[in-house]
Amino acid sequence: MLIRKPIFPGVIELNFQAGEVLGCNVYLVYDQDEWILIDIGYEETVDDFVEIIRQLDFPLSRCKTLVATHADVDHIQGLAKAKQLLKTTVTGHPKAAKPLREGDTLITLAEIEAQNLKLAMPPVEIEHEVNDGDIIKIGNIELEVWHTPGHTDSQLAFRHGDVLLSGDNIYRDGCIGAIDAHHGSDIKAFVKSLERIRDSDVKWLAPSHGPIFRNDKEFLNRTIDRVRGYLKMADFGTLADSWPLMDQWDDEVAEGKLPEGLVPPTA
Repeated sequence: MLIRKPIFPGVIELNFQAGEVLGCNVYLVYDQDEWILIDIGYEETVDDFVEIIRQLDFPLSRCKTLVATHADVDHIQGLAKAKQLLKTTVTGHPKAAKPLREGDTLITLAEIEAQNLKLAMPPVEIEHEVNDGDIIKIGNIELEVWHTPGHTDSQLAFRHGDVLLSGDNIYRDGCIGAIDAHHGSDIKAFVKSLERIRDSDVKWLAPSHGPIFRNDKEFLNRTIDRVRGYLKMADFGTLADSWPLMDQWDDEVAEGKLPEGLVPPTA
């Protein structure tokens, strides 16, 4: 059995737990034996994540639901497989329901012909649709659902006390989730979502990629100003060659390094 390494009370990030970055951040939220997963990543890593959960001594039969933060392939390609293995349901925003049900490879960015990218997108049904203000209960834990459109029209975040499981809204290096019309991006909506995060009393942001970081107003303001500027820029695109933050995240996960000032709870 593995010793649990929660980063917040009732929250384990499975890459950090494993000491190895397997894909997007996958958050296991639990109270006693009941638990959920927020995102699952690619199909090829589902077995790895399920094995980690088994070794953490969480009963596989007590998975209440699998939550999709949004309908991008790097977050949800493995949903159908995980759903079958865990015999559970899927939860997501109503605007994610159709592309997931149909296994839409274009909206989910599983297929980008111009870049010779073509991934499978196994269809999966969303049984539970949630929207802004809804509550997801896990034992005595209540996750408040935030609808934070911008990166996609289905993007969700989840508040748990003073932490926001913040999806692809913003990362520690100030980058944001890719803006692409094919999967429902909206720059004006993105600005409003970032302003909501900035103006909240949330202390910590736990994103879908990379390390946890503090919710700092000046930091958010710089990103908001930059994103607002995209409304006037014809050269905006998503063709970066690399992402240095992910190299940093690999190192920090391997070292078990958490942000300065974050004291994780005991297991």
